[in-house]
Amino acid sequence: MAERLTDERKQKIVMDYVETGNYRETGRLNDVSDKTVKYIVDNDPETSQKFAQKKEQTTQDMLSFIESRRDKAQLFIDAALEVLPEKLDGASLNQVATALGIVVDKFTKLKEIDLPAVSIKLQGADGLDE
Repeated sequence: MAERLTDERKQKIVMDYVETGNYRETGRLNDVSDKTVKYIVDNDPETSQKFAQKKEQTTQDMLSFIESRRDKAQLFIDAALEVLPEKLDGASLNQVATALGIVVDKFTKLKEIDLPAVSIKLQGADGLDE
């Protein structure tokens, strides 16, 4: 017979799920199945509110980060936008979203931007290869 989860443990599972957004990963973190995580999350009335708060916080953090590096961000985004139009001509919405996600991801991982060294190459299964 499976052990009964305490309210505190269920709350931790919900909070971990809000952080990860993934049933399987949350299950691994809490040593329960992904089905258990889904059941707990689906039965927590505040989960959608927690997701909305997490999304808002993430958005604010990203905007603050970009604002703090505005000059470098502008250089990087300008370089990306020079290449993207030709890459995205005729692309689907999903491909456009993927490309923009790549730009944001690459920007947030750069510590220093050396503009002459900036080279954007969109690769992958999204059909945006050079």
